[in-house]
Amino acid sequence: MKQSEIKDLSAAELQAKLVQLKKTYADLKIAHAISPIENPLQIRSLRRSVARIATEISKRELQ
Repeated sequence: MKQSEIKDLSAAELQAKLVQLKKTYADLKIAHAISPIENPLQIRSLRRSVARIATEISKRELQ
């Protein structure tokens, strides 16, 4: 997810998206540990999306 897309979401949508992405990330990590996945760069992009959303949530809480 791009930063511009994240800024448009509400706080509740950000929380829901964070939970969804964390679950997807965990599933992908497990699948990759069992047998290599076709595109391992998905793991990196998911991890970065989780970080972007978590950063936006904490930034909004500080304001």
